[in-house]
Amino acid sequence: MPSVSAHVALTLAQHVDHVFGVMGNGNAYFLDALERDTGAEFTAVRHEQGAVVAADAHYRASGRIAAGTATYGAGFTNTLTALAESVQARIPLVLVVGDEPTSGPRPWDVDQIALASAVGARTYTVGRADAAATTIIAVEHALTYRVPVVLAVPYDVASLEAGAVPDAPAPRVPAALAPAGEFADGMLDEIAAALRGAERPFLLAGRGAWLAGAGEPLGALADATGALTASTALGRGVFPAAEYDLGVTGGFGAEDAMRLVREAYVAVVFGASLNQFTMRFGDLFAPGTRVFQVDVAPAATHAHIGGFVRGDARLVAEALVARLSPALPAHNFGSQAEHAADPGGADGESPAASEAVPGLGAEQKHEQGRMPWRESVDVAAARTYDRGDDLAPDGRLDPRSAARRIAELLPADRVVVSDGGHFIGWANMYWPVASPDRMMMVGTAFQAIGQGWPSVVGATRARPESTIVLTSGDGGGLMAIADLESAVRSAGGRGCAVIWNDAAYGAEVHLYGLKGLAEDPMLIPQVDFAAFAAAVGAEGVVVETLADLDRLATWSAQPAEERPFLLLDLRVSPAVVAPYQQEIIRVNS
Repeated sequence: MPSVSAHVALTLAQHVDHVFGVMGNGNAYFLDALERDTGAEFTAVRHEQGAVVAADAHYRASGRIAAGTATYGAGFTNTLTALAESVQARIPLVLVVGDEPTSGPRPWDVDQIALASAVGARTYTVGRADAAATTIIAVEHALTYRVPVVLAVPYDVASLEAGAVPDAPAPRVPAALAPAGEFADGMLDEIAAALRGAERPFLLAGRGAWLAGAGEPLGALADATGALTASTALGRGVFPAAEYDLGVTGGFGAEDAMRLVREAYVAVVFGASLNQFTMRFGDLFAPGTRVFQVDVAPAATHAHIGGFVRGDARLVAEALVARLSPALPAHNFGSQAEHAADPGGADGESPAASEAVPGLGAEQKHEQGRMPWRESVDVAAARTYDRGDDLAPDGRLDPRSAARRIAELLPADRVVVSDGGHFIGWANMYWPVASPDRMMMVGTAFQAIGQGWPSVVGATRARPESTIVLTSGDGGGLMAIADLESAVRSAGGRGCAVIWNDAAYGAEVHLYGLKGLAEDPMLIPQVDFAAFAAAVGAEGVVVETLADLDRLATWSAQPAEERPFLLLDLRVSPAVVAPYQQEIIRVNS
């Protein structure tokens, strides 16, 4: 007869196709049932943190929920940093763990429910009679609130016979939130009027706009108003018309592009919380810019907001397009379900809104005899970054020129996963990607490092047709080095890692070294990551000059099935400070 653990595995496998984890006493029966009785795929990682990180990255890369698993006690506590990151980043996943027996804790047990609650994750504990139903409730909670949940299996319950697995209903997920509230229609009218009359309109989209599938209507709205556009770091590529897009806002933005944003008269923000980094610590918009926000949050999330509409970004954008172009027939932008299943199309790019709605906005283009703002500025020049020098004054690689050259050589089908650390500026500035699900920063929501290697595992399982590129520092790379092996084993020739090796915890050096604090604790002895790569069957290349990157060119030209996992150990200068870090230094000085 199926056990309680089998009930969990069989029910969970109806809703996830990948589980990541480390086997131990507490989850052995669950993994046995998963392997023997379901079609879900299990991928082993080497540290329990990696189980959560991989499931997190899988969702970010695909929009499909995945699961992690670990044993009780020390196995569970090893997951907490990654669990906190997923909570902060609003990533739905299920973490299946063993737990103390129902008879009470043993010497090595801890209060796992309290620990999970402390980082913001809810725990559901299964019993002999309700394992399948509880599993469905856990999945439903994760999807509804976009958070990780813990599904606990007590040790003395795990192997008990539980009878036939009952049919369980599919999880219910809330429908898209239509503009709601007593004043929603009036505020939509006000936003439409502001955009219609503004000489310099600007649209900003974040991850919420991507999750809502708002790309097409936002593109149509930009066409209708002649607006310049930009995105947050987690929303890049949402707008279809790249020729009018200023790129990423905040510290990752190009200086000239950010100056244009400050020239906007009216700005409408879709699906972005406007955190301190996006807002350049309050300097993104000029004091006179009239800023509206559209979000599913209960209220405006920043003091600069002058008008707020609570609603799904896609539905609100469609409502604004209808108000601005009443003479045109209503356009079917596709159902919410279609966007959730395939946001942006198979290649990750949304079709151009100008193709979807021919002529949209034509009457606005020369209204009152003025040219639309976006056609009066050189957008391509504005979003250009500093090219850097081949080498920095200290003789080590300039990370700017290295990042630029790597962007030229990486395969176009890349999905970039980023660890946390000072280096995050380089990939975010110099490596363009086609859509938000092709650039993931796992760790930055909780300001954690050491989550890069297992991110490769999750992204690879989610996007097996793409090249997965890790960008990591030497600090974070060493912290999670156990899962270098997992990344190499999972990605093979579709995997590449770029280690920004400055022999230091760069962010700390730049912030606290300038304050005169002792720097020795901030330094790391020079580590040979290329040797680490060779030890687990990958190819490692020490990169000290731009010419050393030629191996990346030949690697990219090879068929994926014929090439090894490639690790580039970039010996970069610690003296070149990323622009976003300069902002942090300015604010903290």
